[in-house]
Amino acid sequence: MRWKGRRVSTNVEDRRGGGGAKAGGISIIGLVVAFVAWKFFGVDPQQAYQATQAVTNAQSAQQGSEPQNMTDDQREARDFVGTVLADTEDTWTPVFQQLGMTYKPPKLVLFSGVVRSGCGTAQAAMGPFYCPADQKVYIDTSFFKDMRQQMGISGEQNQTELSRQDQAGDFAQAYVIAHEVGHHIQNLLGISGQVQQARSQASQSEGNQLSVRLELQADCFAGIWAHQNQQRTQFLEQGDIEEAMDAAEKIGDDYLQRRATGQVVPDSFTHGTSEQRMHWFELGLKSGDINQCNTFK
Repeated sequence: MRWKGRRVSTNVEDRRGGGGAKAGGISIIGLVVAFVAWKFFGVDPQQAYQATQAVTNAQSAQQGSEPQNMTDDQREARDFVGTVLADTEDTWTPVFQQLGMTYKPPKLVLFSGVVRSGCGTAQAAMGPFYCPADQKVYIDTSFFKDMRQQMGISGEQNQTELSRQDQAGDFAQAYVIAHEVGHHIQNLLGISGQVQQARSQASQSEGNQLSVRLELQADCFAGIWAHQNQQRTQFLEQGDIEEAMDAAEKIGDDYLQRRATGQVVPDSFTHGTSEQRMHWFELGLKSGDINQCNTFK
């Protein structure tokens, strides 16, 4: 997959760093504010410090901070994710124009370990996710390593511009990002809200089926991104599609359940079978047409 040299999105929030300056667990900024409040305004310094800490901690948990001494791997991961995000922006902006709408791109948050989102606190073990409440995609880039080492998703099938060799292939990673952006598309088009309303009135099994349809449509939207981006940038290389298909197969509900327990329980599916996920991604890839992605028919 060719990705270097293209536009990098400015809609990436890097929260993989730590908090502000601290000494022995005590915020230096908090101490300064407490001293000023006591010296000039007669405020109890302990109360002032506690109030400052409460605000600082809340902001730190919400915003995080960019790594101060970014490693080459961290910088490359940010640039790669930012490039793929930019490609989704350049794909969906004209599609929305054709629909008579204006595309508002999501923010993409890079985090490490734990993150606070508009949908609550999340851990890296949950995998990448989209939060409709704040319209942000959240990714701990260590997931790309887990894809290969824990989920058995294959590595690079060809030459790669990524320096790390212990992760899933670059196009498999890009597919994951494009899938999460697909959920943002559903949110903007009002599809997610309709499904959420329908699920509130459905049984558990029916609700799961609606979730499956939503996920398969996001796969189809990821295929549209690949189609349109190939037309625009010629970024695909031999083996890239195989990487995405391998990922789609190995994150199918039936594949994951069979691997974990040796059994398959279709009523519990929430993302679709391997065959379904590969089918809908391929349909979007071949057609490039959003009208072909109606998984609710």
